[in-house]
Amino acid sequence: MPKSNLPTYAIVELLIRLAKFDSSIGDYKDHAVYDDEVIVKTSGGNIRFPALLVAQQFQSPELITDEQLKKVAQWFNAANWSGNY
Repeated sequence: MPKSNLPTYAIVELLIRLAKFDSSIGDYKDHAVYDDEVIVKTSGGNIRFPALLVAQQFQSPELITDEQLKKVAQWFNAANWSGNY
């Protein structure tokens, strides 16, 4: 999925939703798309999202459960400040 076809605001919305589970995730900075996942750089580090979850946030956000969000929040990696994804 090319980056230009990905709705960036859906990623930002997911980050806002994840803040209630882990506020250290931080704010959106950039993202990169790899096959079926999206690596998002944030002010706190980076986090992986399944591309399908981003699409679901865009199309039907009300169908994403808190359990799904809790699982994704566990994929957060705090910043190591190397500048790498």
